[in-house]
Amino acid sequence: MPSDLTGPARHNAGLVDVLDRVLDKGLVVAGDIKVSLAEVELLTIRIRLMICSIDKAEAIGLDWWKYDRHLSPGREQVMQENLELREQLRALERRVATLTRASGRRNRAVPAGD
Repeated sequence: MPSDLTGPARHNAGLVDVLDRVLDKGLVVAGDIKVSLAEVELLTIRIRLMICSIDKAEAIGLDWWKYDRHLSPGREQVMQENLELREQLRALERRVATLTRASGRRNRAVPAGD
């Protein structure tokens, strides 16, 4: 008896192909829901849904999850350390500038022939 090409195996392969294509190319679903009473708009909900792979999202500049403190644990600590390091760098730059100015004044105060 010939094998059935429309059975579950064929269906699963088709679903995998569709899912692979959606994740690779992306899929956008957009819509608006408006609630009105007696022709007076009470509520509008705008829905935008995008389904794609993380690689595709990053390629088109959608990487909000990297900066969401709820989705990136430890990010707050890294940001705080970054701020502290920047302040230390500024303090060191001020100190070097002060030492450079002081050294320049000392060199000018000593006569060249002595």
